Amino acid sequence: MRANFIFSEVWIGLRRNVTMTVAVIVTVAVGMALLGVGLMINSQITGMKDFWTDKVEVSVFLCKKNDPFPQCKGSGGVDAQEQAELKAQIEAMEQVERVDFEDAATAYENFKAQYADNPVMISAIQVEDMPESFRVKLKNPETYGEVIENLKGAPGVSNVINQKELLENFFGLLEKLRWAALVIAIILVFAAILLIGNTVRLSAYNRRRETGIMRLVGASNLYIQLPFVMEGVIAGLIGGVVAAVMLIVSKVFLFDSVQSSIGGTVPLSWETLASIISFTMMIGVVICILTSFVTLRRYLRV
Repeated sequence: MRANFIFSEVWIGLRRNVTMTVAVIVTVAVGMALLGVGLMINSQITGMKDFWTDKVEVSVFLCKKNDPFPQCKGSGGVDAQEQAELKAQIEAMEQVERVDFEDAATAYENFKAQYADNPVMISAIQVEDMPESFRVKLKNPETYGEVIENLKGAPGVSNVINQKELLENFFGLLEKLRWAALVIAIILVFAAILLIGNTVRLSAYNRRRETGIMRLVGASNLYIQLPFVMEGVIAGLIGGVVAAVMLIVSKVFLFDSVQSSIGGTVPLSWETLASIISFTMMIGVVICILTSFVTLRRYLRV
């Protein structure tokens, strides 16, 4: 009997305040979806950083004949003996794990593979234009500064490039996107809290006579509050389901597309997405429950 009464009260509240309930559902859905996107971006950034950090190398380019670099002026290029001496110098560094030599032909093949969709650029570059280099794998990518300082200005070295620096701008952009999504999500979550509070307060005001009678006959505070709390929970659950659909669509059409276009990165797994969806739905329901209780304690005299 009591359960039937509670569910009937929940239905009456949802029917009377359908506009506010829809507003709560939409706000919770958008807020939780943006929060989920922020968490997905965070997970993707973490995976990409771990992937690329393991593959980051320091490229030590060798002087060619008539190289424009100041340190290569007057140099006729690097002969085999100078290459061997430079390689031995690099391998002697305690920060270095492995040293691989890349000749001009290999560099040209890698260049053609990288710019396969740009035939004009490929036709403008010849094999002899490509510099030879040493690809230096470090034990700890964070120690690249010491290695670069030791190799800059070394005989036969035209330039030293750390691949980690080339990725800084890209990861910086992703970090900004992540924080922007999280900030917007927090703003919308705050808006959802206000909407849920207003919905509960309006519902409680419309049913003030019923709650007054229930109080007179000795009904507990929890029994009176429960229908209002359940209304918020239902709105939160529906909003969470809508947010889950939006996150699945985002993974399939946004994250997977970006991953396939970049290539070589760790894709966002369905297990990670499932945990993010569960977390956002839980947050949405908890917000609805807490907001309902706080609003009722303040505005409903029970």
